Amino acid sequence: MPAPLSVIIPTLNAAYDLPLCLESLMPGLESGLIREVIVCDAFSEDGTEAIAQASGATYIATAKGRGRQLIAGTEAARGDWFLFLHADTILSREWAERVSDHIRDRPGHAGAFRLKYRSDDKRARWLESRANRRARWLGLPYGDQGLLISRELYDDVGGFPDVRLMEDVMIVRAVGKNRLSFLDAEARTSAVKYERDGWRRRAWKNSWMLARFLLGVSPDKLAKEYT
Repeated sequence: MPAPLSVIIPTLNAAYDLPLCLESLMPGLESGLIREVIVCDAFSEDGTEAIAQASGATYIATAKGRGRQLIAGTEAARGDWFLFLHADTILSREWAERVSDHIRDRPGHAGAFRLKYRSDDKRARWLESRANRRARWLGLPYGDQGLLISRELYDDVGGFPDVRLMEDVMIVRAVGKNRLSFLDAEARTSAVKYERDGWRRRAWKNSWMLARFLLGVSPDKLAKEYT
């Protein structure tokens, strides 16, 4: 029986982060969980393509826009399950076991990991706690937390929209809180933007962007302001 999981990673000039992301997938390869890794790249100008191909991943070049890149990945994927993962996210060692359990026990649910920032700053712990509470209370995990979803459920909710920003919010809202589970493993994501902009400032900026989206501001308009 073929391995069930297609891992899909959208990239843009991700050469610095991608190697560690790919390395963290090894437990899934060793256990026979991963069928393929697909890197959907928006014509990076660094070494992203070379890194992806050297790792044995399937490399796809597509137009810029994370929604569009993720759609391209699913169109190429052969697995019965998808794991969408950001290139600057590293999964904790136990992730493959937790995903296998989810696929066996909760086939009608999507899943997301627990958020962790790769920083020793105490403000990182404050933000993680806040983000994980929000994710559970509202059923709105960040894209940084990854998204595990069966092909059947993905098709049922209409897949990712072709938008430049908020594609992660749109698909988990379509899935709904009652069909979303949280996996007991960590998605350890980069803290570079928070360290650059300030933890609280960046957190409130992101919250304000989400609030504006929920109030009806278009993803394209928000994408033009996002850095």
